[in-house]
Amino acid sequence: MDEVPENVRLIGGEMLLWSDMSHMESMTDWRGAALELVRRMVPAEVRVLLVGPHPYLLVDDVVARASSVDVLLRSYPDACALGERHPEPEVFCGRLDLFEAEEPYDLVLALDGLLRTHSAEAPAAAWIESLDALAGLVAPGGRLVLGVRNDLGVDRFIEARPVDRQGGDDQWAPHGFDPSYPSGPESLDRGLASAGLSVQRCYAAYPGREAPRALLAREALALDLPEALTFPLSARGGDRMMVADPLRLTRLVFRHRLGEQLAPLWLAVATPIRTEDEAQNEDGRGADLPLGLLEEGSRVYEVTRQGVRRLPDGEERPIPEGRVVEEILVEACAREDVRTVRELLADLATWLESGGDVTAATDSLVYDGTRFAAITPAGAPATTPNPRIVLCRILWRFAVRLLAAGHHHPWPWPLEADQLTLTLCGMADRPCDPGDLDLARKLDAELGQPAELAEQPPTYRDLLGTRDRLADQLTAALARIARLETKLSYRERELVRSKAKLRRTQRKASAYRRTLGYRLSRRLARPRKVARRVMRLLSG
Repeated sequence: MDEVPENVRLIGGEMLLWSDMSHMESMTDWRGAALELVRRMVPAEVRVLLVGPHPYLLVDDVVARASSVDVLLRSYPDACALGERHPEPEVFCGRLDLFEAEEPYDLVLALDGLLRTHSAEAPAAAWIESLDALAGLVAPGGRLVLGVRNDLGVDRFIEARPVDRQGGDDQWAPHGFDPSYPSGPESLDRGLASAGLSVQRCYAAYPGREAPRALLAREALALDLPEALTFPLSARGGDRMMVADPLRLTRLVFRHRLGEQLAPLWLAVATPIRTEDEAQNEDGRGADLPLGLLEEGSRVYEVTRQGVRRLPDGEERPIPEGRVVEEILVEACAREDVRTVRELLADLATWLESGGDVTAATDSLVYDGTRFAAITPAGAPATTPNPRIVLCRILWRFAVRLLAAGHHHPWPWPLEADQLTLTLCGMADRPCDPGDLDLARKLDAELGQPAELAEQPPTYRDLLGTRDRLADQLTAALARIARLETKLSYRERELVRSKAKLRRTQRKASAYRRTLGYRLSRRLARPRKVARRVMRLLSG
């Protein structure tokens, strides 16, 4: 870049040839949920400091709302690009420890964390040292919003490839070598307290650090969250190499109340502690912050103590109780419990025929034993489809997911998704034909939910399980073959002995026929036979 924008200031330690924005795959793509949280903390008259790289969507929104915005970046190309994009904010380029503000800020946003606040040209500052420098920029009564990646997040147990050491140019100083880096929520609280900050709300971000779709406060995680809320928070595989099924692992995390400890990353909202009296009243200072925010497509929902509320002005509705239908079916298939599958599918077909949600799927429905409920109700298609076609679509999507994930089921393994779908429709006492299956696919495309989103590649652990299962079947088949070969060898020996005995008997018979006594007896027996025939003729 030939000309430096007028609003860009070099403070020292800037990286002249490096760009963090060109390595977006290693950055967190904050969108709907994080934007809603930041908007609630950015009134019109407030001074905001953005520390580190942030998605342009978030930067644009903050610049449009706040009266004064400053930005601190270590990358010179990124600073110049941002200065041209937004001429109003002051963009400071350099290291965090060299930045000196004229006055503290009402809101400091460091959603990317502290790893990208130092330069490769100088020894990296410890995490706690960077936090001390950042805390000094927060005005009394102001707020710091800090993103912290969890070294033991659930996504670390899912991804097969190394998370931090993927060979990227930005991985010259992995933070895992820093002993001051937080090892858990309690460690994060202690680090913030040592920097003179008190936590107002600490959110656990799910499903992954790449693109969080949900923020849940620790107060919400302490509650008994229904499955309709936690089930959608599992990380989807996409094109990544998975070690384990993210859905199973994430479900176990929430069932064992480890949602905060094993969150992919934390988002802490903290404020400076000024006096002991104020410190005792800190518990109520985060009341304006939501318990949780969920992003579902283009919609954002706020989690309340009574349910969820669609933003900006939707009505509050309770979260449905019950278990996710897909989990019930997968467990029944694993046990080869065909009766449970048949009864559940029959109930599902009856529910659809009585006016159930035509956009539902097995992974977006919960069942409490008596009734079904949609986790995230969606708009109905232009024309109401036949309930049989709706059921066929639901079961087709389930068949695709079941076979793609490598789950065990009581039907023959070579069965394809289409054949399995027709089998399941028959079990629901709603038989379908290939023509109905084609209509079901068209309905799926009309609803904007292509099969590619339903199909998940098998994980490494699933492949290992399939390999072990096939190895057991092969061992059993080989053992049976060995038993049959032993029996065949015994029968062959018996046959050889029988043939030898028969040949000996035949030789003895042949020798007996050649004896004089046998020949005489045969000749003497002929006249008697002739006489008996004549007597029978005369008497007849």
